[in-house]
Amino acid sequence: MGVLSNTSTKVSFASDLRSARSPFLVQLSAMTWRALITTFRTPAAVIPGLIISGFFLLVYEASLGNASGFLPGLAGKSYLAFILPVSVVSSALSGAGVAGQSIVRTIENGYFDKLLLTPVSRAALLLGAMIAGAIVLGLQTAVVIGMGLLLGLQPETGILGIGAVLGLALLLGTGFSGFAVGIALRTGNAAATQSGTFLFFPLTFLTATFVPVSLLSGWIKTAAELNPITYLLEAMRSLLLVGWEGDVLARGLLACLALSALMLSFALVGLRARTRRR
Repeated sequence: MGVLSNTSTKVSFASDLRSARSPFLVQLSAMTWRALITTFRTPAAVIPGLIISGFFLLVYEASLGNASGFLPGLAGKSYLAFILPVSVVSSALSGAGVAGQSIVRTIENGYFDKLLLTPVSRAALLLGAMIAGAIVLGLQTAVVIGMGLLLGLQPETGILGIGAVLGLALLLGTGFSGFAVGIALRTGNAAATQSGTFLFFPLTFLTATFVPVSLLSGWIKTAAELNPITYLLEAMRSLLLVGWEGDVLARGLLACLALSALMLSFALVGLRARTRRR
């Protein structure tokens, strides 16, 4: 029954994408939905990242919860709200891995080559996996924020601010997913794709991870100022700790959009490399 169900799903997607007149949004939604189905059929691909992000949040809050009392710029503010965005970024890495593994499974079972024979838009083919990875990250972020609320998080911007944090997380997940998809297309290998996502791991520490940027010095401060993750963290922290700061939010949004555009280009190069091999 499982094989028949999987086969019927493939036939259904193939028939939906067969028509050259199929609108781009229909193609994109079909590819995104298929990537989500593939992902959630393997819960082990999602749950570990969620557990790790929640674990780090608990450890950071337990060990550094009182740090705001002696850190300049954080006096009287919640260190939980300051550190929670770091757990969101950690979730982004696992979300990126999910998107890459979805592409790898499609390549391994031969369905990716079949999709290339259809008139499906190549952009929809890539964006579907990237958006699916971002959605997974959005769900993980929602759970992490829920944990933060249970621990006493009180965002300055209320429910709208939480929605804005989720939106930034979705954009970040799209960018990271593009990198994983690009590696998956180039290698077609699950292990290489999973290892590739860890190239982004240093970015989470070459930034203002535990203290504000103003307290950094030397080469680490220079690295933080060049790191796009810094501006994302500042935007999220502004929403949770301060309020609606337009300039800070604009920098965070632009950093996410620039990262997403760069990684989509990387994924397109990977797609071209794979199609040339056929």
